[in-house]
Amino acid sequence: MNKQKLQAYAQLMRIDKPIGSLLLLWPTLWALWLATKGIPELDILFVFVLGVFIMRSAGCVINDYADRNVDGFVERTKHRPLPSGRATAREAIMLFLLLSISAFLLVLSQNWLTIQLSFVGLALAFLYPFMKRFTHLPQFVLGLAFSWAIPMAYAAQANQIDNVLWVLFVVNVLWTIAYDTMYAMVDKDDDLKIGIKSTAILFGKYDTLIIGLLQLSSLILLLLLGIKEQFTIIYYLVLLIALYLFIKQQLAIKSRDKQACFKAFLDNNLVGLTIFVALFLAYY
Repeated sequence: MNKQKLQAYAQLMRIDKPIGSLLLLWPTLWALWLATKGIPELDILFVFVLGVFIMRSAGCVINDYADRNVDGFVERTKHRPLPSGRATAREAIMLFLLLSISAFLLVLSQNWLTIQLSFVGLALAFLYPFMKRFTHLPQFVLGLAFSWAIPMAYAAQANQIDNVLWVLFVVNVLWTIAYDTMYAMVDKDDDLKIGIKSTAILFGKYDTLIIGLLQLSSLILLLLLGIKEQFTIIYYLVLLIALYLFIKQQLAIKSRDKQACFKAFLDNNLVGLTIFVALFLAYY
């Protein structure tokens, strides 16, 4: 296999763009810390961190396969491996299967409940890229896919499903819809031309307002989670940083400038980190 082909595979897996892996990693860590009151088992932590990066790569590959006939018409994606011809559709499917099998082998080291939940996670990862053709809510499906690591990680540690984890699940769904709408705002003009659906199109002139409401709702749920779990005051103080980051993002996207929207999307890595720090410190 030549160097150019390896580079194409790496780009299919977005190895050069780790933001998606980080946005998937943070809620996974939230769940592990919540399930164990701040002391996760190292072997489970290793499995889920590695699994996050593998499954995110698998999701990117199947996304590019689903979009192989439209990416060439979008300025941001026209140089990806499939539309540029540096990789074939068959190679993308084989790579997706290899990554999915690798992730499943990791899951087999966990308890039966986690294994059962993994099938839902795989289905969501596979279905999401195709949703933008049928619904204006693909960001909601992405939210479900990116949030499914929460019950899986919680089940791996606690070997059960508690109501408290679903609060965290909804938090992440709302947050994901918010930041992925920012991401969709970058491609909105191209998507309208080629018939791709998104929440950025659905929300129309109310896009920034709805993003703000989603962000606020996620913070309110995090506050309620802290009250229910009787977290220390430091948890709430750290969440003020998340509030500041959301306000900063709102100021950035109000002009709907594409570069500003993309930068605001990237800044959500700091939001995920901040919430993790809040949970981390809540137990100490």
